[in-house]
Amino acid sequence: MEVTVEHLGSVQFEIRTRNHSIISDQPINDGGFDEGMTPPELLLASLGSCAGYYAAQYLWKNKLANEGTRVRVTCEKVKDPLARMTNFVIEVDAPVELSDEQRKGVEEAVEHCLVHNTLLHPPKIELKVAGAGAGAAKHMK
Repeated sequence: MEVTVEHLGSVQFEIRTRNHSIISDQPINDGGFDEGMTPPELLLASLGSCAGYYAAQYLWKNKLANEGTRVRVTCEKVKDPLARMTNFVIEVDAPVELSDEQRKGVEEAVEHCLVHNTLLHPPKIELKVAGAGAGAAKHMK
């Protein structure tokens, strides 16, 4: 998997993968033009769309209506010990009434989401910074 991110000016970035692109921006009060989601919003969008995919797949496999499935993802921003997002909540609203067994099935399906599992088991991240001349690398956990 790979995406490329290119600075467009101000606080806007174009994010590309395969034949798709989206714009990331900041709200006007943060110096942006509010023409796209912020990076933290994109993380929530990634988690929500992944959860939605697995929920809809479960409903489809069990011959239940899945069109109109909605997912809401919330989190808190904290600054201590460092700026980060925490306390994520994923709410799945199926377009049909679900029995307790079906609700449990949707929960188990969503727990297979790649983004969900990545956040639960933090990945190793390697950061490499290079300029026009020489490159440098910094390794992070």
